[in-house]
Amino acid sequence: MNNAPLYVVGLGPGDARCLTPQARAALDRAQCIAGYQLYLDLTPPELLRGKTVISTGMRHEEERCAAAVDAALAGRPTALVCSGDPGVYALAGLALETLEARDLLDRVPLNVVPGVPAVCAAAALLGAPLTHDFACISLSDLLTPWETIQRRLSAALEADFVCVIYNPRSKGRPYQLGQALAEARRFRRPGCPVGLVRKAFRPGQEVSVHALADFDESRVDMLSLLIIGNSESRALGPYLLTPRGYANKKRS
Repeated sequence: MNNAPLYVVGLGPGDARCLTPQARAALDRAQCIAGYQLYLDLTPPELLRGKTVISTGMRHEEERCAAAVDAALAGRPTALVCSGDPGVYALAGLALETLEARDLLDRVPLNVVPGVPAVCAAAALLGAPLTHDFACISLSDLLTPWETIQRRLSAALEADFVCVIYNPRSKGRPYQLGQALAEARRFRRPGCPVGLVRKAFRPGQEVSVHALADFDESRVDMLSLLIIGNSESRALGPYLLTPRGYANKKRS
């Protein structure tokens, strides 16, 4: 039996209209689809119909990847689905590691199918917060020591990057966002704009812009993404703008 391909598919932010044609085609070709239940719920139902569906809970990523690889080895084209883009805090890396550990890199064809990352979805809703250099940092310390996360965040803030905060606050670690915002206040003016996007392109979507000095962290959960501006960023009503520098070019 020939080994079938393994697709690692980015679903984008969750709205079917944000699913790329390439991702839809991969899901259509797949006979087996594996994913965290929340991500399966974001998959258009017609693309799941009549297929084997492998569902696992949160923090069972290794089990999920192993099951998807096994399905491909059994000759069934398989899609491992992720929200956003599979290469951004998602399962493209673990899929490769799984194939490497099992000596299957030459036996199972791997196709990473890009999706609209959460950061791009949030940026679009906020206007133009990322038109200059930015850094993405996850506050989740499940796989990365908190001291490492703090060091990276401090370096990015000091270097005046716009800072995109993934996984900002959960019930199990409610204190970390407060520490991150305190660090931001060391390097940013009180009025520095902070964009908050929750459930981007999903029912219940929330988009708002706040001043760093009085930002209420209790508004934030794991369905949220935070964008902290740099020294040039400014709020324009409901929008957050980080200028690229065209105005300065005209003056020079």
